[in-house]
Parts: sequence; C-alpha cells; structure tokens
Amino acid sequence: MYKSEFASREIMQASKKPQKYGFLLLPNYSMLGFSSAIETLHMANWVTGKELYSFCTISHESREVPSNTGVISLADYLTSDAPSGLDAIFVCGASPVTKNENKTLENWIKKQADKRISLGGICTGSYLLAKTGLLDGYRATIHWWSIANLRDEFPQTKVSDHLFEVDQDRYTCSGGTAAMDMMLFLIGKQHGMLLASNISEQFVCERIRAHDDPQRIPLQARIGSGQPKLVEAVQLMEANIEEPLSSEDIAYHLGISRRHLERLFKTHLEVVPSRYYLELRLQQAKQRLLNTDKSITEIGQDCGFGSAPHFSTTYKNFFGMTPRDERSRQGSMVAEVVPNNRKKRQLWKR
Repeated sequence: MYKSEFASREIMQASKKPQKYGFLLLPNYSMLGFSSAIETLHMANWVTGKELYSFCTISHESREVPSNTGVISLADYLTSDAPSGLDAIFVCGASPVTKNENKTLENWIKKQADKRISLGGICTGSYLLAKTGLLDGYRATIHWWSIANLRDEFPQTKVSDHLFEVDQDRYTCSGGTAAMDMMLFLIGKQHGMLLASNISEQFVCERIRAHDDPQRIPLQARIGSGQPKLVEAVQLMEANIEEPLSSEDIAYHLGISRRHLERLFKTHLEVVPSRYYLELRLQQAKQRLLNTDKSITEIGQDCGFGSAPHFSTTYKNFFGMTPRDERSRQGSMVAEVVPNNRKKRQLWKR
C-alpha cells in the first residue's frame, strides 16, 4: 500500500486546512464527470489516511436529481440551506447543455461569488457560469460539443479547447475523465505531485494529463507521425468549413498532386478527401444545430452549404433525418421526464 510514502516532507509540510467542496447537480448532469471528480477527492483522503477534502452535493429545486444516465441522486442540500464555509462550488452541467432560464439559481451562484468562493464547471457547467457573467475575462473550457456555442454567446469569456482550465478562482473542465485530471492538478498544487501521482496509480491511469492537452484525440495520434501531409490536409479542412476548399486547392497548398492526396486518404482513412470533408462539415453542422440558437439556414451557410434545400438533403442522407427533425428530436429528449417508477438510488447521506 502507498500510505507509508506520504510521510515524506512534501506531504507533511502541507499544513493547509481541509478543503470543503460543494457539487451543484443540475438535472441530467454528467454522471461520469461528477464521479471522476469526487472519486479523486475520496482517493486523496484514502491514500493519506487524512481528511484532506470533504464534499457534499447541492440541488436547486428538488433533492432528487436525475443524471444523464437516469440514475437519481439524493442531494445533501438544497441551495436554500447549503452549508457555509465552502471553499469551492462545482457546477455539474447537463449533458447535453440546457439553456432554460432560472434567475433564482443564477442569483444564488452570483451570491457565492460575492462570498469569494471559488467556482468551477464540470462538463457543461461552464455554460451557467458564463451566462451569469462569472467567467467574463477568465480562461475557461467546456465539453468540445459546446465550445462553438460558448464562444458565440459569451465573447467576454476566453474559451479554449483544453482539457481543463484553472484561472485564479475559476476551475472549468471539459467533463468525463477530464474532471479527474483537473482534481489531480488541484491536489498536486495543494498537497504536492507525489500525492497526485499515487492517486493516478490507484486509478490505473497511465499519466496525469496537463491542462492544455487537447480534448479530442488528434488525427496525428490516430495515424502516427509518419503522415504529415495528411495531417496538414485535415487541418486545412477544419480551418475552412464555411468556404470549403476543393481537393485541387488542398493538394496545391500541400505541394502534392491531387492523386497523391486521394491515395493518402484512401490508405489511412479509407475514404476519399471530398467525403471526409463533407462528413467534417456535417458533424460541425450537427453540433451547431444542437448547441446554438442559429437558424437552420445560417448553420447551413456557416458549414459551407450554398442553399437550405441542399443542406437539408445532404444532412438527411448522412444522418437519416433533416436538420429540422434533428433539432425537434433534441428538444423532445431534453423535455422528457424521468418515469416516477424508476428505481431511485441514494448516493449521499446527510
């Protein structure tokens, strides 16, 4: 066991008071993001034999909060009776993000900031913080699915595509296992990297990822470093969504022939360049349909489709439904109520 290792000077000199964290669970919160965060804090206590961290769950309107998996958590507190003395509050956002107005909740969040409590966002929790103006001027991130939306709606926030961002008293992460990386960073900062490294080993985690690691697996990581021209070609496509380049243009910029370009895509990605480019643009369109309030026509134009009918037909051929149906379907899923007879699971005890 690792506990004896924590008699080291590095840990023994960590005389800071135990940190008290609250997790605000929004309906349909990401279970993976939430559990990645609290498991990391729990493990810090377990391997050291000390209560370095205590944490509780908070809800706004009802103590019963459904996660995105349908599992219902029983929150320790409502916002109306949340404990004082918290060092940080992490908003565990809905997956996917919801934009429902809730002024009472927004005012409560602002009051916590006034008390100089650090604020964090897990998965799409950053959206609520940005909406209240609490990320203005801060570096922040969110799940990659909602990055474009956050940038469009809140230009005062410095949005990155990193795994997580720690900017003064604002802690945001992209969700999923990135919540673990963010907590390991905070633990390392507060109690030393030896503790963080041993927690990572307990989780059989190969390495602690840095805050500026990209969220999505880069193409180069999937195909190796031996195909720089292919990586460049995809980067050109990603940078030219609104005004797509022709295969001839891409080949010219790379200094290769069109035939060579097509051979690279067929060999390593099993698709012709034009098809890969089209799928890239359609995936961008889908993200914007589900995460922005832009009209379908505007989204089609933003993704390089010259007319609404062309966009609609192409989208349906690829996804099996029109852009309008896609947006309506998402609205229905968000509005769906968890059945009353679903088995409830209490995750916390007061």
